[in-house]
Parts: sequence; C-alpha cells; structure tokens
Amino acid sequence: MVIKKDPPWDLAAPARLDPPRSAYVHVPFCQHRCGYCNFSVLAGRDDLVDAYLDALEAELNRLVEPRTVDTLFIGGGTPTHFDSPALTRFLRLVGHWFPLSGGATEFSVEANPNDITQSKLDLLKQFGVDRISLGVQSFNANKLSTLERSHSPDEARRAIQLSAETIGNVSIDLIFATPGETPDVWRADLCDAVAMPLSHLSTYGLTFEKGTQFWNRLQKATIATVIEEDQLQMFRDAIAIPKAAGFEHYEVSNHAMPGRRCQHNMAYWRGVGWYAAGPGAASFVDGRREVNHRSTTTYIKRLLRGESPIAESETLTQEQLIRERVAFGLRMLAGIDLCEVGPLAVVDALLGKKFQMLIEIGMLARTGDRIGLTADGLFVSDSVLSEIL
Repeated sequence: MVIKKDPPWDLAAPARLDPPRSAYVHVPFCQHRCGYCNFSVLAGRDDLVDAYLDALEAELNRLVEPRTVDTLFIGGGTPTHFDSPALTRFLRLVGHWFPLSGGATEFSVEANPNDITQSKLDLLKQFGVDRISLGVQSFNANKLSTLERSHSPDEARRAIQLSAETIGNVSIDLIFATPGETPDVWRADLCDAVAMPLSHLSTYGLTFEKGTQFWNRLQKATIATVIEEDQLQMFRDAIAIPKAAGFEHYEVSNHAMPGRRCQHNMAYWRGVGWYAAGPGAASFVDGRREVNHRSTTTYIKRLLRGESPIAESETLTQEQLIRERVAFGLRMLAGIDLCEVGPLAVVDALLGKKFQMLIEIGMLARTGDRIGLTADGLFVSDSVLSEIL
C-alpha cells in the first residue's frame, strides 16, 4: 500500500507515503517564450546556464544520498536547448542523484523539434534516455505561427523520424483550439501525427493562462477563443483518430500504443509521490508538497547563498490525499480501484454522497470498488474533478 495505515486511520492526520520511485527535474531555458506559456521559463538568458547547473547541484546535494527511481523525467523549458558540454554536465548530475533501478524503467526528456540533431540524440542515448517527448504542437505552418513556435512542419517531421530511429520511443504534444483554427485543420494535424513513427500522443486544448501574452491579447480582443461547438468536435476527433490508428486512449489527454503509456505521469495520476528539482518544480515526498521559487534568478541566488529554494510547502492530511488521489486518478480512462486509495469504508464515508450525485447525473460510473468517468463525464472532466477536490 502507498498510504500507511499504522497508526490507526485519521482523516485529519498528516498523510504518509512510501518513498517516491519517480523524479522530475526542471530546465528553464528556452529560445523563445511562446505567447500561451505559463511555465517557469527563461528566454535569451543562456548566460545563466552555468549558474543554474551550480544551483541545481547545490539543491541535489541536499538529498544527502542518491535516490533510486523507476522513472526520471526532464522537462522545461527546453532541456535540449543546452549545448553539448552543458547537457553532458546536466545528465551526469541527474544520473548520479537519481539512478534508475534495474528492470523496466523510463527516462524521458522533453525537446523542441529544432533542437534535435543526431549528435544530441546520441548523447541522450549514451546517458540512458529511452523516451523523448517533442513539443510539436502542430504540423500546420499558419497554426505554428499563431502559437509562436520556432520550428517548421518539416523540422517537426524530421525530428520525429530522427528521434524514432535513435531513441525509439517518441511522444509528441499537439495543441487544439488555437485562435482561428477549424476542426478540419485539427483533423489534419491528428492524421499527420498518427502517420508518423510515434508511440505516444498528448492532445491539449489551448488554455489562456492569466499573465501570459495570450491572456492579455484575449482581454484586448486581439485574439478570440474557438467556439465551444468546434472545441467539442476537436476533442471528439482527438479521441477517434488516434484510436482508429491503434492508439489506446488511456488518460483524458493522452494516447499510447500498446505498452507505451507514460509511466512517469502515472505516478502523478496515482498520487504516489515524486522527487523534484529546479526552478518552479514541485515535489511530493512523504505527504509533503514543496514548490521551488518560480524565478530562475531567485532560485539560483538562494541556492548559491546556501539557502533553501522552496517558496511554498504544505503537508497534506489523509483527507486531502484521498481527495487528490481520487480526482487525479479519475483522469485515467480505466478509472480507479477505491481500495487502493484507502480503506473503502473511509473513502465512501468521505466521498460516497459526491460519487452518488455524479453517478446520477451521468458523469461517473461505478462497478463494485472501481469508479471512472463516463463518456459524458470525459468531456467535462475538469468540472467533475473539481467536485471531488
């Protein structure tokens, strides 16, 4: 069991989890900050790369000893924005502190298509990277321009092909409901994607996050959202087209070929804990969530002064952990076994009435101890999950 039941169960008590088996490391550097991006990202500040690596080393030293993991995910930003010497130093560093266990493991690195070269892929493979996640977003030149992406459709295709030949396990992200986009444009993106040598596909509806350029432009009415009817059709196509090509729709936004689900993300959805390092990174260890400062410069300054990079921290109660594990677990199309969340009587006492209400309106379905989203619930999953939380 992930949640320990000794001492006796108490919903108000601090949550306790087994040591994590996953780790995430955030790389903040990018060539350009896209208008929709709300991540901890620095564009045009490659002068800070060495200082970042020094700070990251200082943060990882706080672990005292290496932590063996089953999944390691390097995200950003753009990890492949590093030049070869910096990437080598980075991979050595994270490989020392987060060594992969034996057996079935997963080492993922995010990348932008226009950063992909044969030499960089060879370097990643040399350090054990066995999965690459490309921020393609679209194969349509006009849509890429709207999204402020710096690669061309041909560069995306070349990066996928080269990554498949070298790494073998390739995932890409696609975005739908871009301003001005039609369902036909989105269907073409999906058809292009499933014709490529992919093992995994993530499809996300564009969100306008407060503080981004897109948010500001939306307020000024210089861009507009796609009408709801078209967004719904795009979501339907995001399910149907990959499915017809042999992909399994296993999570609200994620599709995988058989045996190629993202094991690292499964740790998030199951709420079993993970280590994290880098600016803005959020860890979840022994029931305690800690979030590093989002500002890369502040993150660097704090660590190089011998201070903690943590900006926020919270110890979850058993009740909070149950709610989060149910809510995020429901993102998986197979649903969740409530007995894996906690004692069934405790889970039902806490959420049983909420479950029943969502079942009665057709958003959830339950068979015995297993509960999951219905087809209707899938299309309004965010609202369903917020009810649980």
